[in-house]
Amino acid sequence: MLDVETPHGPARAHLQAADAPAGALVLGHGAGGGVTARDLVAATNAARSIGVSVALVEQPYRVAGRRSPAPAHQLDAAWTAVIDHLVAGELHNLSLVVGGRSSGARVACRTAEAVGAAGVICLAFPLLPPRRSGAKPAQSRLPELDAVTVPTLVVQGTRDPFGIPLPTQRREVVQVAGDHSLRTDLGAVGEAVRAWLHRLVLEPR
Repeated sequence: MLDVETPHGPARAHLQAADAPAGALVLGHGAGGGVTARDLVAATNAARSIGVSVALVEQPYRVAGRRSPAPAHQLDAAWTAVIDHLVAGELHNLSLVVGGRSSGARVACRTAEAVGAAGVICLAFPLLPPRRSGAKPAQSRLPELDAVTVPTLVVQGTRDPFGIPLPTQRREVVQVAGDHSLRTDLGAVGEAVRAWLHRLVLEPR
């Protein structure tokens, strides 16, 4: 476990290094959850099964014991600071894939170019917040996904109330049983991550 200073307080990286790692995967948590979310654990186990080191990043607001997330620009700055630290040290010279669940996936998309990621994994991307009674329609987050210029995997529950993004030439979308929690079929979540990571990191191009 590494405490990393960021512009918005200390963050924490839980590093699970592989022996002779083939690459690195850095994952962020959702808005109100932590790094022990079941889909994050499934993705971590899948990556490590093919020799990819994993770092699970706790944002400063979570390290400080708060559940309400910080503003997007603070999340992005803290996340980038942690990745810069890891790439300079523990994950040096490894092909880097970034990702996360829900809010963490959004952060990974927004910062993918800045951190030099080779790919992005989005678990339960919150495409369109469910509309509240009497409220205006929420703004789609699709532009954040569309702005990613590297290969992207989206794993989405078939009953996710946030909706399901469409695949594109660069974006693979795998639908699994369940809702936004992705807890219904964790085996399918892990297999989607393992197969996609294997193609991206291990197979010659």
